[in-house]
Amino acid sequence: MSILPEFKIGIWNTWIFMSVFILQMLAMMFASKEVRERSHLPSEAMRNQFEKYTGIVANFIWFIALIYSIFLPFHLDTIWFYIGLSIFMAGLILLTIATFNFLTTASDQLIIKGVYKLSRHPMYLATFFICIGSGVASISLLFILISIIMAFCFYYEALIEERFCLDKYGSTYQDYLKRVPRWLGKPKRIK
Repeated sequence: MSILPEFKIGIWNTWIFMSVFILQMLAMMFASKEVRERSHLPSEAMRNQFEKYTGIVANFIWFIALIYSIFLPFHLDTIWFYIGLSIFMAGLILLTIATFNFLTTASDQLIIKGVYKLSRHPMYLATFFICIGSGVASISLLFILISIIMAFCFYYEALIEERFCLDKYGSTYQDYLKRVPRWLGKPKRIK
């Protein structure tokens, strides 16, 4: 694995994996207005200065990863490609189910069905798997590093979403926090 792999535009590049995010955005765009609005935290979700910058950095890093993927070839003849493909597929399945759960829940309801019973933030988790899988399949330490930085930013975005949902849904969300982990594993109580 190298930090700066070769850069070349090609058909068999990492953009193939990363294009799932474009497809997901299109699915959200063609959903109802209420679903589109729910897909982003409203402006009344309180953010401190650090959280505002973290959100900006997260979007910037994600955009850089998307652009970088155009120039980052897969290494199809290595075991790394198949390991990365497996991680990507896990992320793709998770993202697909989470998006379906999101789209099929009434906009005024808390999403607690499907994969939202296993993770409070399955879309962030899926994005991490897809990006890490892309980095492994292309044997790019830089792409893996970008994915880890994105995951750090997702952590703070998840905290903001949880605070917002606690304010909006109250005890219903508090009960959900007790039952479902933030990512995977055993749930931890939040303050």
